[in-house]
Amino acid sequence: MTDSSANLVPETKQEKKHETSIGNWTVVTVLVLLLMASGIIGYLGWTSADNDVPTSGYVAMALGVIFSLVVGVGLMALLFYSSRAGYDEPATFIVEPEPDQDRAQEGSHKP
Repeated sequence: MTDSSANLVPETKQEKKHETSIGNWTVVTVLVLLLMASGIIGYLGWTSADNDVPTSGYVAMALGVIFSLVVGVGLMALLFYSSRAGYDEPATFIVEPEPDQDRAQEGSHKP
């Protein structure tokens, strides 16, 4: 009969570190490739046309950027406010105190 506990040897820290580093490098590589691809596509899109943007286009873009910044700053302010005010605390069950047994008995024996 063979001992099956030999197969249950826990992984060493070095093996776990190696597995995580491969995953980390894979994620970093994919993200760098996506960044390079978006940069190339952006450059080609920017330089492929000789059309000028009208003034209304610049105004619309500026208003969009300002509106996005206002919404982002507002949401972050709400996040910090709710965190500091205690609204983000986990819910707790509040148990009402039971009436004191001695006081209940004293009150029932009064003449």
